[in-house]
Amino acid sequence: MSAAKREILRRIREANSGAAAVEEPRREYQQSGEASVEALAKKLRDYNAGVSVCGPDEIPETIRMVMEQRVKSSLLIPAGLPAEWLPREVPFAVDQGLSYEAIDRSEGALTGCTVAIASTGTIVLCHSASEGRRALTLIPDYHLCVVLSDQIVGSVPEGVRLFAQFHGSPATMISGPSATADIEMIRVKGVHGPRTLDVILVART
Repeated sequence: MSAAKREILRRIREANSGAAAVEEPRREYQQSGEASVEALAKKLRDYNAGVSVCGPDEIPETIRMVMEQRVKSSLLIPAGLPAEWLPREVPFAVDQGLSYEAIDRSEGALTGCTVAIASTGTIVLCHSASEGRRALTLIPDYHLCVVLSDQIVGSVPEGVRLFAQFHGSPATMISGPSATADIEMIRVKGVHGPRTLDVILVART
């Protein structure tokens, strides 16, 4: 129960001394789940995201392969993306205050993430140096995201506890490619983010 709700109830009780005591409801949430590459991959595929699995030493080649499959010649990257992830033969442009128009003209973005929740297939970005600002992953029509196996948790509470450590940072939660439906239930992709999402899951060796 929120602090505001508690305060409202306190004032009501003070105004009506005969009111019965109200106990806060106790909610039992699932606190853990299967935190595996396989479980996350299954959920991501259910959301129509592209999924590739590789080892730590195979990240550059996997990025090159996915870009080739999507016919991408270059992607925008945040300044703090690990250099060892990048295939040498592919040109990347670092987002250093690019205008929204320039980001929109790009072929897409390549980033890391903060945490991934296997039970819901949700990737969370808290926009650290390896993830970039929100505009970098919301404006382009394509997002390629690298998720390390030790960033995968099983349940939502586990994920919340992890990204809650980033006090004051905006959090972007991604569950597959962006899609929405209007009142007539016409599904439209790419309204609130990338129309196409590819995820590279890096398994332990």
